[in-house]
Amino acid sequence: MSAGTALPHSRWLLRKPAADATARVFCFPYSGVGASMFNAWPKRLGPDDGIEVCSVQLPGREGRLREPHYGTYEQLAEQLVDALAPHLDRPFVFFGHCAGSLPAFETARLLAERGLPLPERVFVSAQVAPHHCPHDRFLDMTDAELRAELEELTLLRGGIAHPQLLDLALAVLKEDLDANRVYRRQAPTPVPFPIGVLHWDDDPEVTQDQLKGWQEYADDVTFPVLPGGHYAFLNAPGALLDTLGAALAARP
Repeated sequence: MSAGTALPHSRWLLRKPAADATARVFCFPYSGVGASMFNAWPKRLGPDDGIEVCSVQLPGREGRLREPHYGTYEQLAEQLVDALAPHLDRPFVFFGHCAGSLPAFETARLLAERGLPLPERVFVSAQVAPHHCPHDRFLDMTDAELRAELEELTLLRGGIAHPQLLDLALAVLKEDLDANRVYRRQAPTPVPFPIGVLHWDDDPEVTQDQLKGWQEYADDVTFPVLPGGHYAFLNAPGALLDTLGAALAARP
């Protein structure tokens, strides 16, 4: 039994997937946070479409705080493939924002390698291609600067920036940044699934040109431009949900 199957599936997902879902969107959190970052997203993309939002919960944070860190994105993918496999029995897509895009990509790549069901599309938001990694403004920040970023993000999500919670979040963020710091593919790795590369038109952190490297990874790569800044995805804007839903609706 692998590390992934040793844990109940509920540990890897914020809630148990619904049996009546017609399709699923698996959402990957980015550095320093957990599945609760998608709390503002609806449980379904629409009241009647049956497309369920499934937030991935990573070890070492929130309800899994006492568990050891996942290590590298490749090691994380090994665990996630086992944990998600029972829930890939209907159409699905992956969504990751910023660094969360990288384990989403690695998990989908490993699904393909093992001959398991593939996502209709992997959506990577505000993240450069793997052969251009690492690329994250957090990597060169001091602890004080990182803590200030976490405080801002906590307030942006409507939370309370409690000092002790910020200390815990900072420890998680630093471990996540270590994983980001060592991740890089030496050259583009062709994959058999479509990729959607999302750019936010008011995002100062990543330009459209910096995202073009993804076009070398698949035959079907799209580059939707969505309105909003770097953190606009947190509130599940309609343009984003429409883009995700369209990928599932387009399935033959």
